[in-house]
Formats: sequence, C-alpha cells, structure tokens
Amino acid sequence: MGGAEHGPAFLPQAMALEGVTNLNQNEQAQRMVERYADTILRLSYTYLKNTQDAQDICQNVLIKLLLEERAFDSPEHERAWVLRVTANACKDLLKSPWRKRTCALEECMEVPAPEVEDGSVLAAVNALPSRYRAVIYLYYYEGYRAAEIGQILGIPTATVNTRLSRGRAKLKLDLGGTEYGQQTV
Repeated sequence: MGGAEHGPAFLPQAMALEGVTNLNQNEQAQRMVERYADTILRLSYTYLKNTQDAQDICQNVLIKLLLEERAFDSPEHERAWVLRVTANACKDLLKSPWRKRTCALEECMEVPAPEVEDGSVLAAVNALPSRYRAVIYLYYYEGYRAAEIGQILGIPTATVNTRLSRGRAKLKLDLGGTEYGQQTV
C-alpha cells in the first residue's frame, strides 16, 4: 500500500484551501501526499483503530504541513515532525470530550432497550406527553441536571423545572400516588 494510492482522496481537499494556487505549491502538496500519507494513515490507525478517523488525521496533518512555513534541517527532521504532529493529533482526538461521550453504532446496537411492563413507572413515563416525558426521562433515568437538560433540549432551565414539576404531578395522578403521611382508603 503506497502513499500515492491515498493521494487523490486528500489532494483535492488540500488544494481547495486558500493560498494553495500556484503550480509549485501543487507539486509540493503532491510530494507531501506521496511521501507521508501512507505513514500518517498507518500511525493514526494504530492509535485510533478507525479508518475514517485516521483519514481525518491524515488530512489535517498534511494541511498543517502545507500551510505552515517551516524550515527543516533534513528530510529526517521533517519526517520526525510529521510523526510527532500525527501522534499528538491522535492523542488529542482520543481525549476529546466527543469521543468519550460517544460509542460506535455497532456497540450501541448490542445494548437492548429495557422492557416496559404495564403498570410500571417507566410505562407511565412513556405515556406522558412528549414535553414532560423528555425532561422526566433525562432527569431521572439519565441523571442530567435541569440546566443540562435545558442545553440538550434548547429550552430555558426554568421551563425544564416547570415541565419536571408538571410531569411529576401528572405521574402522581396516573400512578395513584399520595402525599407523605396521607393514605387513600
């Protein structure tokens, strides 16, 4: 698998950047892709275990190499810089909040949804109108705070609190709940 095989996938995106217009820069970009694309992809894949993420890192490193005016002492110095930048970009991606909060679709599909039994609290929550159901579910089942729910749903925190209160009241009626210390006969 040579570096030139990856060239066409990355070169048009790099060339679309402003400032990379003259033929000399195009030749330099082609040289960089041929020389480093395969190496960057392989190193990225060893860190990330994901082809698409490795391709993104490869593209970003090549663009950085092309756009930053950097004087290298030797080809070995340039190669070492490319490898260091690649490793750092992979580490940054691995510790990013997005990557920590998400999982691959294949992994998420393996987790079955909980079975809802008739008469259960979850069944009553699912029977609520959607505006109450969403905030109740996120608050009690997923453990989000009101402010976080507001950010997720794009509504003010006060609205979240109102919907939580009204949703609780509706659940209390639906489930036949009572106040503390009071009993129904």
